Amino acid sequence: MAERLATAEPGFEAAFAALLEASRGEALSVEAAVAAIIASVRAEGDAALAALTLRFEQVSLAPSELRISPPDLLAAAAEVPESENAALRLAASRIEAFHRRQLPPDLAFTDEAGVRMGLRWRPLDAVGIYVPGGKAAYPSTVLMNAIPARVAGVSRIVMCVPCPGGRIPPLVAAAARFAGATEVFRVGGAQAIAALAYGTEAIAPVDRIVGPGNAYVAEAKRQVFGRVGIDSIAGPSEVVILADPANDPRLVAIDLLAQAEHDEAAQAILITDSSPFADAVENSVAEALETLPRANIAGASWQTHGAVIVVRDWEEAAALVNRLAPEHVELMLPEPERVFARIRHAGAVFLGRFTPEALGDYVAGPNHVLPTSRTARFSSGLSVLDFLKRTSFVAADHAALARIGPAAVTLAEAEGLSAHARSVSLRLA
Repeated sequence: MAERLATAEPGFEAAFAALLEASRGEALSVEAAVAAIIASVRAEGDAALAALTLRFEQVSLAPSELRISPPDLLAAAAEVPESENAALRLAASRIEAFHRRQLPPDLAFTDEAGVRMGLRWRPLDAVGIYVPGGKAAYPSTVLMNAIPARVAGVSRIVMCVPCPGGRIPPLVAAAARFAGATEVFRVGGAQAIAALAYGTEAIAPVDRIVGPGNAYVAEAKRQVFGRVGIDSIAGPSEVVILADPANDPRLVAIDLLAQAEHDEAAQAILITDSSPFADAVENSVAEALETLPRANIAGASWQTHGAVIVVRDWEEAAALVNRLAPEHVELMLPEPERVFARIRHAGAVFLGRFTPEALGDYVAGPNHVLPTSRTARFSSGLSVLDFLKRTSFVAADHAALARIGPAAVTLAEAEGLSAHARSVSLRLA
């Protein structure tokens, strides 16, 4: 049974604070193991990748087989049924259309002192996309990570994915073609992150690595950060649903479980203004768990990390959402925009009863790579901007330098940096 809280109860604040601080998932100590994997890849290159793939995935590959050739990728993609191809095409087109609208314009202007300045945006040269595999195939991960990179203008998009039996899942292969991946490798785990960061004989290094993964992948991204950029170190998935009694409790329940079925460490929270409705939703969750294929995972998540919170009003609910700063928020309310206006911290918000979070996972358009573990307080979801960098520029003639240069000299001298001061003052003579 999920934890039950009510803001009207005397012990609510302490209970809610405990919910915020509760640890989710196992605290795996993988730092040393990942460091050893990275060192091995740096020292032995492709040979290490082949050995580690055999060790962790029980797949025997020669170094020359690490890369999936374009004909092999095409052959795998050709196995996808047309109905699934059509769904991928729709998703890809919508994701691309949304992300194209994010492209920022360059900036240039001349100020009142006569100094010309601005910003110039340019894409990264190379990006690595990590796609989880093994237990399941995730074509949506391919689309959400690679399409923004392509839209940004990245010319080299390298994808690494574990391949059970050495064979790439057909849906992932098809998604790679739709998304514009330029190189695809059958390499997974921390060793893939090491290869993308430092390079091997087969895999040239990239500038940024994006994409989710297990504890080893997350730790590897943490360890290579600085050598390359990363998107984030993602935690377990989460959703907060605000719903009033006008909703069908079965729909609210299945939306909660849609998040809970990701893994046992996922978190689903219902916030409602009705205790009887909270009861109805909890009963519906129990009923739905009787038929869900992933009931063991979803049930464990709901029982261990789930919560139901009864509030007095929606203003109070919005304040709780801001403290939770969740990855996903569903506003299953008659006027969701009114509550949305009060929400400051959330990765993505889904407005109304007909906008389930699962729509955003696949075909809505905005990116589903979002901040978790309360990091929505200070970070945002993946976007085109993650694959661009901006360069500022300044141009001053002698007249402009004469107007603002003396202040630079004064500040440089105040800081005790005489060469700085002279580099300006000598030009003012």
